Amino acid sequence: MDDLDLMAPRRHPTAARPLLGLTVLVVEDSRFTCEAVRLLCLRSGARIRRADCLASARRHLQVYRPSVMIIDLGLPDGSGTELIAELAAAHPRVGVILGMSGDDNTEQLALEAGADSFLAKPLSSLALFQETILSHLPADRQPTGPRMMNEDLVKPDPIALRDDLAHAAEMLGDGHDRDVLDYLAQFLGGIARSADDNQLEGAAIALARSCSHNRASRSDVARLAGLVQDRLATRVAI
Repeated sequence: MDDLDLMAPRRHPTAARPLLGLTVLVVEDSRFTCEAVRLLCLRSGARIRRADCLASARRHLQVYRPSVMIIDLGLPDGSGTELIAELAAAHPRVGVILGMSGDDNTEQLALEAGADSFLAKPLSSLALFQETILSHLPADRQPTGPRMMNEDLVKPDPIALRDDLAHAAEMLGDGHDRDVLDYLAQFLGGIARSADDNQLEGAAIALARSCSHNRASRSDVARLAGLVQDRLATRVAI
């Protein structure tokens, strides 16, 4: 079924809340990024639901059909491009499908899989978020009249970032399986970029590079683990 309750009056978008009446399903494993999307949706009038992996997203889609899907490309159980391709070929199709990643080089992969557009992390611009979605909506879901561009930026709660770091620290302590390290490199790289932490991002990139050459360096793993622990030890992460 669609995200709108057919028995309830339809809520129309306004200049101040241009996404009113829409439901956004964000498929993202980072709580910090999800918090950013939640704030963007809240300011725009949209409802939000979250899935943290492909399996969870597919369970959501068995129950309802959202207006907008925002899908991270690096997920713990596979690539977001798999889900994008499924949704792009489905009938009826979700109204707007957006790929998302902290790696700008993956934008073309998302578009080739069938995404309507791409959101680059970090997500902070309210105007960019709204315009990316509105540009792919039909006329009857557009706000009427003039609408001023909102230049506000959102700032996610640092507690969500600490949760991400704690999750990564636990996985790093469970062993050094190559697939796990490859996932952690992209996960930590994404949240480091969102938090503007160049040192952590550089360490994640170094680990990703060594994983891509089938030689996950112990020194790269140790450096990344140490940086994660350093940030968890501070009173406010990053």
